[in-house]
Amino acid sequence: MIDKIIKNIDINCQSSIRLAFSKIVYFDPYLLKTEPHDADYIFITHPHYDHFSLEDIAKVANDNTIIIAPSVVIKELPKKYNYEKINIGEEKNYGDFSVKIYPSYNINKQFHPKEAGYVGYLLTIIDETYFIPGDSDVIPFYDTLKDLTVLFLPVGGTYTMTSKEASALVNQIKPKLAIPIHYGLAAGTIADAEDFRNNLDDEITCHIFYK
Repeated sequence: MIDKIIKNIDINCQSSIRLAFSKIVYFDPYLLKTEPHDADYIFITHPHYDHFSLEDIAKVANDNTIIIAPSVVIKELPKKYNYEKINIGEEKNYGDFSVKIYPSYNINKQFHPKEAGYVGYLLTIIDETYFIPGDSDVIPFYDTLKDLTVLFLPVGGTYTMTSKEASALVNQIKPKLAIPIHYGLAAGTIADAEDFRNNLDDEITCHIFYK
Protein backbone atom coordinates (compact mmCIF):
# COMPACT_ATOMS: atom_id res chain seq x y z
CA MET A 1 0.00 0.00 0.00
CA ILE A 2 2.72 2.50 0.98
CA ASP A 3 4.70 1.84 -2.20
CA LYS A 4 1.62 2.54 -4.32
CA ILE A 5 0.97 5.79 -2.45
CA ILE A 6 4.57 6.95 -2.94
CA LYS A 7 4.33 6.30 -6.68
CA ASN A 8 1.40 8.72 -6.85
CA ILE A 9 3.33 11.53 -5.13
CA ASP A 10 5.98 13.81 -6.56
CA ILE A 11 7.91 16.56 -4.79
CA ASN A 12 9.53 18.90 -7.29
CA CYS A 13 11.18 21.51 -5.11
CA GLN A 14 10.86 22.75 -1.56
CA SER A 15 7.13 22.32 -0.91
CA SER A 16 5.86 21.78 -4.46
CA ILE A 17 3.71 18.63 -4.26
CA ARG A 18 1.84 16.73 -6.97
CA LEU A 19 -0.72 14.04 -6.12
CA ALA A 20 -2.07 11.74 -8.84
CA PHE A 21 -5.18 9.70 -8.17
CA SER A 22 -8.45 10.01 -10.11
CA LYS A 23 -7.52 13.71 -10.29
CA ILE A 24 -4.23 15.55 -10.64
CA VAL A 25 -3.75 17.90 -7.70
CA TYR A 26 -0.88 20.31 -7.09
CA PHE A 27 0.12 22.16 -3.96
CA ASP A 28 2.27 25.28 -4.24
CA PRO A 29 3.82 24.41 -7.64
CA TYR A 30 7.27 25.95 -7.93
CA LEU A 31 10.36 25.64 -10.16
CA LEU A 32 8.73 23.06 -12.40
CA LYS A 33 10.91 21.78 -15.24
CA THR A 34 8.08 20.85 -17.61
CA GLU A 35 4.73 22.32 -18.66
CA PRO A 36 2.24 19.44 -18.40
CA HIS A 37 -0.92 21.60 -18.11
CA ASP A 38 -2.49 18.62 -16.36
CA ALA A 39 -3.83 20.10 -13.12
CA ASP A 40 -7.42 19.48 -12.15
CA TYR A 41 -6.88 21.47 -8.96
CA ILE A 42 -4.12 23.72 -7.63
CA PHE A 43 -4.02 24.48 -3.92
CA ILE A 44 -1.94 27.40 -2.65
CA THR A 45 -1.09 27.73 1.04
CA HIS A 46 0.18 31.34 1.16
CA PRO A 47 1.59 34.11 -1.06
CA HIS A 48 5.36 33.76 -0.52
CA TYR A 49 7.31 33.41 -3.77
CA ASP A 50 8.31 29.77 -3.20
CA HIS A 51 4.67 28.75 -2.73
CA PHE A 52 2.71 31.11 -4.96
CA SER A 53 4.39 31.27 -8.37
CA LEU A 54 2.27 32.53 -11.26
CA GLU A 55 4.93 31.29 -13.67
CA ASP A 56 4.58 27.75 -12.37
CA ILE A 57 0.81 27.87 -12.08
CA ALA A 58 0.78 28.68 -15.79
CA LYS A 59 2.83 25.54 -16.46
CA VAL A 60 0.28 23.17 -14.93
CA ALA A 61 -3.04 24.99 -15.39
CA ASN A 62 -5.45 24.42 -18.27
CA ASP A 63 -8.87 25.83 -19.12
CA ASN A 64 -10.61 23.58 -16.58
CA THR A 65 -8.18 23.91 -13.68
CA ILE A 66 -9.57 25.29 -10.42
CA ILE A 67 -7.24 27.17 -8.08
CA ILE A 68 -8.12 26.98 -4.38
CA ALA A 69 -6.50 29.46 -2.02
CA PRO A 70 -7.05 31.92 0.86
CA SER A 71 -8.11 35.48 0.04
CA VAL A 72 -4.57 36.86 0.41
CA VAL A 73 -3.61 34.74 -2.62
CA ILE A 74 -6.84 35.02 -4.60
CA LYS A 75 -6.56 38.80 -4.82
CA GLU A 76 -3.23 38.40 -6.66
CA LEU A 77 -4.53 35.89 -9.24
CA PRO A 78 -5.09 37.01 -12.83
CA LYS A 79 -8.80 37.05 -13.69
CA LYS A 80 -8.32 34.45 -16.44
CA TYR A 81 -8.15 31.63 -13.88
CA ASN A 82 -11.01 29.65 -12.35
CA TYR A 83 -10.66 29.98 -8.61
CA GLU A 84 -12.33 29.39 -5.28
CA LYS A 85 -11.57 31.32 -2.11
CA ILE A 86 -11.45 29.25 1.06
CA ASN A 87 -11.39 30.09 4.77
CA ILE A 88 -9.87 28.37 7.77
CA GLY A 89 -12.27 25.87 9.29
CA GLU A 90 -14.21 25.19 6.10
CA GLU A 91 -14.73 21.74 4.61
CA LYS A 92 -15.13 21.38 0.84
CA ASN A 93 -16.23 18.42 -1.25
CA TYR A 94 -14.86 18.12 -4.79
CA GLY A 95 -16.51 14.84 -5.72
CA ASP A 96 -13.47 12.57 -5.88
CA PHE A 97 -12.04 14.00 -2.66
CA SER A 98 -12.78 16.42 0.17
CA VAL A 99 -10.67 19.06 1.87
CA LYS A 100 -10.65 20.63 5.32
CA ILE A 101 -8.84 23.95 5.77
CA TYR A 102 -6.46 24.42 8.71
CA PRO A 103 -4.40 27.41 9.87
CA SER A 104 -0.66 27.61 9.21
CA TYR A 105 1.56 29.99 11.14
CA ASN A 106 4.67 30.59 13.23
CA ILE A 107 4.73 30.61 17.04
CA ASN A 108 7.88 32.57 17.98
CA LYS A 109 8.74 34.28 14.68
CA GLN A 110 6.92 36.58 12.31
CA PHE A 111 7.54 35.09 8.86
CA HIS A 112 4.06 33.54 8.86
CA PRO A 113 1.90 35.42 11.39
CA LYS A 114 -1.33 33.84 12.54
CA GLU A 115 -3.37 36.89 11.58
CA ALA A 116 -2.24 36.62 7.92
CA GLY A 117 -4.66 33.74 7.34
CA TYR A 118 -2.24 31.31 5.68
CA VAL A 119 -3.50 27.75 5.42
CA GLY A 120 -2.79 24.04 5.34
CA TYR A 121 -4.96 21.35 3.77
CA LEU A 122 -6.27 17.97 4.90
CA LEU A 123 -7.30 15.92 1.86
CA THR A 124 -9.46 12.84 2.17
CA ILE A 125 -9.49 10.51 -0.84
CA ILE A 126 -11.90 7.65 -0.05
CA ASP A 127 -10.14 6.08 2.96
CA GLU A 128 -6.78 7.87 2.64
CA THR A 129 -5.91 11.18 4.30
CA TYR A 130 -3.08 13.55 3.34
CA PHE A 131 -2.08 16.56 5.42
CA ILE A 132 -0.16 19.41 3.74
CA PRO A 133 0.62 22.06 6.38
CA GLY A 134 2.11 24.99 4.48
CA ASP A 135 4.89 26.84 6.32
CA SER A 136 4.14 26.08 9.93
CA ASP A 137 5.62 25.66 13.35
CA VAL A 138 4.22 23.04 15.72
CA ILE A 139 0.87 24.67 16.47
CA PRO A 140 -1.90 23.60 18.87
CA PHE A 141 -4.36 21.88 16.54
CA TYR A 142 -1.84 19.24 15.42
CA ASP A 143 -2.79 17.03 18.34
CA THR A 144 -6.28 16.68 16.82
CA LEU A 145 -4.94 15.01 13.67
CA LYS A 146 -5.58 11.27 13.79
CA ASP A 147 -5.29 8.26 11.46
CA LEU A 148 -3.34 10.09 8.74
CA THR A 149 -2.16 8.14 5.74
CA VAL A 150 0.47 10.71 4.71
CA LEU A 151 1.86 13.62 6.71
CA PHE A 152 4.03 16.15 4.91
CA LEU A 153 6.02 18.36 7.30
CA PRO A 154 8.54 21.19 6.80
CA VAL A 155 11.92 20.36 8.32
CA GLY A 156 14.24 23.20 7.26
CA GLY A 157 13.96 25.40 10.33
CA THR A 158 14.40 29.20 10.20
CA TYR A 159 10.97 29.85 8.63
CA THR A 160 9.27 26.68 9.89
CA MET A 161 9.68 23.93 12.47
CA THR A 162 13.06 22.19 12.64
CA SER A 163 13.76 18.60 11.68
CA LYS A 164 13.73 17.48 15.31
CA GLU A 165 10.50 19.33 16.06
CA ALA A 166 8.97 17.74 12.97
CA SER A 167 10.08 14.20 13.85
CA ALA A 168 8.77 14.56 17.41
CA LEU A 169 5.43 15.66 15.97
CA VAL A 170 5.30 12.70 13.59
CA ASN A 171 6.06 10.33 16.45
CA GLN A 172 3.07 11.85 18.29
CA ILE A 173 0.62 11.75 15.35
CA LYS A 174 1.86 8.41 13.95
CA PRO A 175 0.88 8.61 10.26
CA LYS A 176 1.48 5.62 8.03
CA LEU A 177 3.89 7.65 5.89
CA ALA A 178 5.89 10.79 6.72
CA ILE A 179 7.46 12.96 4.00
CA PRO A 180 9.80 15.88 4.77
CA ILE A 181 9.43 19.13 2.79
CA HIS A 182 10.67 22.74 2.84
CA TYR A 183 14.42 22.27 2.67
CA GLY A 184 17.15 22.73 0.07
CA LEU A 185 16.18 26.20 -1.13
CA ALA A 186 15.41 29.07 1.26
CA ALA A 187 16.44 27.14 4.38
CA GLY A 188 17.55 23.68 5.39
CA THR A 189 19.41 20.93 3.53
CA ILE A 190 19.00 17.28 2.66
CA ALA A 191 20.77 16.60 5.97
CA ASP A 192 17.73 18.01 7.75
CA ALA A 193 15.47 15.61 5.85
CA GLU A 194 17.72 12.70 6.80
CA ASP A 195 17.87 13.84 10.43
CA PHE A 196 14.07 13.94 10.41
CA ARG A 197 13.92 10.36 9.11
CA ASN A 198 16.54 9.12 11.57
CA ASN A 199 14.57 10.39 14.56
CA LEU A 200 11.27 8.73 13.66
CA ASP A 201 9.91 5.74 15.54
CA ASP A 202 10.64 2.43 13.83
CA GLU A 203 7.03 1.70 12.90
CA ILE A 204 6.67 4.92 10.86
CA THR A 205 7.68 4.80 7.19
CA CYS A 206 9.52 7.84 5.84
CA HIS A 207 10.22 8.64 2.20
CA ILE A 208 12.63 11.35 1.09
CA PHE A 209 12.34 12.72 -2.44
CA TYR A 210 15.93 13.37 -3.50
CA LYS A 211 16.00 16.16 -6.11
